[in-house]
Amino acid sequence: MVAFCLLCLSLGKAQTLGSRLANPEEIHDMLVQRIDVQHKSGGIVVGVITKKAREIISYGHFDASDARVPDGDTVFEVGSISKVFTSLLLADMVVKGEVKLSDPISKYLPESVHVPTRNGKQITLLDLATHHSGLPGMPSNFSWDYSQQQMFDFLSHYDLTREPGQKYEYSNFAAGLLGQILALRAGTDYETLLRTRITGPLQMNRTAVHLTPGLAADFIPGHGFHMGKASAWEIPALAGAGGIRSTANDLLIFMAANMSIIHSPLQPAMKKMLSVHRSADGGSEIALDWFLTNGRNIAYHAGQTNGYHTFLACDLRRKIGVVVLSNSNEDIADIAWRVFNYTATGPVEQQLGPAGVPQ
Repeated sequence: MVAFCLLCLSLGKAQTLGSRLANPEEIHDMLVQRIDVQHKSGGIVVGVITKKAREIISYGHFDASDARVPDGDTVFEVGSISKVFTSLLLADMVVKGEVKLSDPISKYLPESVHVPTRNGKQITLLDLATHHSGLPGMPSNFSWDYSQQQMFDFLSHYDLTREPGQKYEYSNFAAGLLGQILALRAGTDYETLLRTRITGPLQMNRTAVHLTPGLAADFIPGHGFHMGKASAWEIPALAGAGGIRSTANDLLIFMAANMSIIHSPLQPAMKKMLSVHRSADGGSEIALDWFLTNGRNIAYHAGQTNGYHTFLACDLRRKIGVVVLSNSNEDIADIAWRVFNYTATGPVEQQLGPAGVPQ
């Protein structure tokens, strides 16, 4: 069996709201248990933000040969949380009148790319951002240096098995394609678009796809199965699906903006993201790549790469945000829900296919 895991989404069953937040001591005890007792991570950082305060709780070390304790400025791969950023780029372009959610994706692709249809139905930008495109989770021609040309070749030869918009199916390929399309529309590359539209305006200076030497020095090593060293995630054409690296402090800024705790020029786009709802798995709904639960009061997304697991959640009613970043690919969604003082009424699901590759 191939010992790697590309990207996944952790979808919890229905969640029951508690009356309080877990306190820092409770969170710290969870991290000690996960790292020292269960040996399921090397270092974990938890960030919490409310209308009145922010808090960072961390524990562990970078790895066996690096005794540094991770903190709010430590850089992690965030995996599929990248999709939320990609859909925010989409929402920003919609708000600015540059694209429409109902636009067929063929409108923004080169004429040489044949976009599949089914019964006359075309794939739209909305379909990509809500995982209703009919495209598979991963392309059959996937490689670790997957290029835009490989992406377009796969798309040109793929036959849809159902009409776009008909059914939810989580797709890393669709999210990566959306990132490429938006960059083409803007006349730039994905990382430049991310920097000029999101991380620059929000002053998220430690969030990027490609790391500067300074950020690389604070990039915590990832760990895969049995805590073995894992390689960094570098897949060019799928950057919009899972290529972003970030820190707890930067992601707290991102959540503060999404919950209007701080003012941001992106607030209209962030509001637009939550205004569209389609059904998803696990009793959740999906907006523009945010998953919604608890009466649409909770927006969340998870991410997993070869050596990292991450979780981001916003309680939109109480204006509380939680981020959990771990340098192993073991699931940590339960830590985030515990911070909210939620209890799961069913098991957390991993939408994984053969060899850990999402379908």
